[in-house]
Amino acid sequence: MRFLWPLLVVTVFYVVPQVIVAQGSDNFEENDFAEFEDFEEDEFVGDEQAPTGQQPSAAAGNAEGGDRRQPGNLPPSNAQYRQQEINEDFIEIEEDQDEDDAIVESEDNEFEHFQDEEEFEGFSNTIGDQDELRPGETVGKQAEPKLTIPKVPIHFRTHWDSYWMEMLMLAGLMAYFANYLIGNKKNSAIANQWLTIHRTLLEDNFVLVGDDGKKETEGSTFSFNKESESVYTLWCSGRTCCEGMLVELKMIKRQDLVSLIAGIMKPVQDQLHIKVELSPDSVDNFVFCIATRKQATKMFKELNDLSKYCCLVSKAEDKYGVPGFALLSEIPEASASVLDGRVVAALNKFSHLIDYIHISDQYSGPIQQEDPNQLKRPEVKRILHCGFNVPVKGDLEEMKPLLILVFYLMDRLRRFKLSKEGKAKSDKNRATVEEEFMKNTHQARAEAAALRREEKRKAEKEKMLAEEDPEKQRRWEKKEQKRQLKKQAPKMKQLSIKAL
Repeated sequence: MRFLWPLLVVTVFYVVPQVIVAQGSDNFEENDFAEFEDFEEDEFVGDEQAPTGQQPSAAAGNAEGGDRRQPGNLPPSNAQYRQQEINEDFIEIEEDQDEDDAIVESEDNEFEHFQDEEEFEGFSNTIGDQDELRPGETVGKQAEPKLTIPKVPIHFRTHWDSYWMEMLMLAGLMAYFANYLIGNKKNSAIANQWLTIHRTLLEDNFVLVGDDGKKETEGSTFSFNKESESVYTLWCSGRTCCEGMLVELKMIKRQDLVSLIAGIMKPVQDQLHIKVELSPDSVDNFVFCIATRKQATKMFKELNDLSKYCCLVSKAEDKYGVPGFALLSEIPEASASVLDGRVVAALNKFSHLIDYIHISDQYSGPIQQEDPNQLKRPEVKRILHCGFNVPVKGDLEEMKPLLILVFYLMDRLRRFKLSKEGKAKSDKNRATVEEEFMKNTHQARAEAAALRREEKRKAEKEKMLAEEDPEKQRRWEKKEQKRQLKKQAPKMKQLSIKAL
């Protein structure tokens, strides 16, 4: 028993403090900031207002009484206060999550970025931003910047005079399309009117009128082929001394409003071009052209046969009685034969309608750019080309004698024959042109011939290599060596000296 008493005393001294500490842990949770909670409690209590009907003296009395506090005014314990703060935090988090899950934009939220303090400089809405507040603003009030939104003018207006530019564009488009329809119809009417007036004359001179070579129908169609809105063509064939005749009606582009406006500054006329391809044996060799002065100069610069074979005849008006026309001729007797009394009378009477008359056996089109690789002369044809102006007033009956003049020239050329001197001069001119062409293309022809020889030798070598007989290959190699030695040997002239 004597030994048990000291042991009991030690156990009591050891167990009692542990029990006291365990009871204290129930009332006070472990908190790192517990030492600061007393200050927060004092601040919280100081901020609370006294209840209604309570006298300040009672509050003072309670303060003086020390530990004597009424149950209603006792501050909550540290554990209860901490639990209240945790509950409030959970409530705020749940509210934030609810707001994030269901955000509905309204008209008020459209300008919400105006109240964002990070969006603008000088925007302060907290009590702590005292330095950023503008003068005259109270502390704690939200200080928003004064944003001025300018009044943007309304784009769409109610007055029609605001659309004058659009109206002008629409009016221009309507005028263009209306002019297109009217101009197209007018050009078609002119072509049909010309064909109606000259149909009888064409049927009397040709078997086939209006064939384009594409239609399967046999016989004449008596209609123009519409190449474009302003170009109509008519092909006729089946007549002696000619292969065929092409009638081409080139009119003003009446369907194009821009072309009409340009025609006011530079007037143009409707034109009728008749191109007759003559038979090879029906015409002798000569080149002839009579045209207005302006047209003659243009044709002399552009056409190949006129620039090479013809020259300008001086004082042609006095010699042949054709005032207002220029004459390009190769052989004088051919010019005198073509310009007989009937042709001269037609030139004088219809000088305002006749543009040019071109006869040639060397017609190859416009002048081509010189090509050194061109080894052959361009193909030539025997032609009779006539160009006439369509009357401005539209009286197409006046053009009927001009078509008769074309038929007369065809028959006249078939009957005309050059003299011996004329033929000799004509042949000499053509030989000179041929020699000049050969001289200009000599180097190109030599290169082409060398290339052909090289290709021939290459083909022969490939053929011999494919040969199985070695004897033939040996003979070919020996022959090739002799040829190479002969080619490399210097050329020497052999002179024959007669004995005295």
